[in-house]
Amino acid sequence: MLHLLKLEMKKCNLGWYVKGALIANIMITAVVCSIIFIAQREGDIPISSYEDVNVLISASVRATFIVFASVLIAKLVIEEYKNRTILIMFTYPVSRKKLIASKLTLIAFLTFMTTMMSNIVVAGLFSIINNYFPIVPFTITASQFIGEAINIVPFAIAATGTSLIPFYFGMRNYSVPATIGSSLLVVAIACAYNPEISLVTFIPLQLGLGAVGVIIAYLGIRNIENVDVV
Repeated sequence: MLHLLKLEMKKCNLGWYVKGALIANIMITAVVCSIIFIAQREGDIPISSYEDVNVLISASVRATFIVFASVLIAKLVIEEYKNRTILIMFTYPVSRKKLIASKLTLIAFLTFMTTMMSNIVVAGLFSIINNYFPIVPFTITASQFIGEAINIVPFAIAATGTSLIPFYFGMRNYSVPATIGSSLLVVAIACAYNPEISLVTFIPLQLGLGAVGVIIAYLGIRNIENVDVV
């Protein structure tokens, strides 16, 4: 499996993903700062503590990289089925299950790592910006920063599982638009933010969606031997 993961990383050239993640971090930081600044002036969204700031950052990061994961699924799996290039890999002396499992494992690993790192990076950038250009009327301490970084772990795990849900929609007709489009629907549910009823912080729902994604991946891999490449 480790050898297959290394092979996938070399084959798909993930430089574009790293660059995209860096650009996304900058854009998320800018959007979060703008939203909080406007919310403070208009009073539409109550921002009274660092926990409120972190919820907005976490929701934005998870939404972004769930969509990124769907792009990876489309690129590494769906397009290869659609273009029949997957047939070349099926000639290897390795089972189809291991081949597809290695692709989904790589996608899950990248999603988890970028979700975790991006939360830390965006929160750090926000803290730096807030020190020079006060956006919120409170200071962010090191202990708060570390505490929120730890709290994001279960949500990042849940987002990783959730990011696999588009795999089901994409494999139905080998459709790239369906793969990416379904991720937007998933994001609309998983990352819905409302000060009164916030689904994005409801951990049972997040873990439930994550479990659904893992089950979908498992069922897809289990039946992959019976899936025809047409």
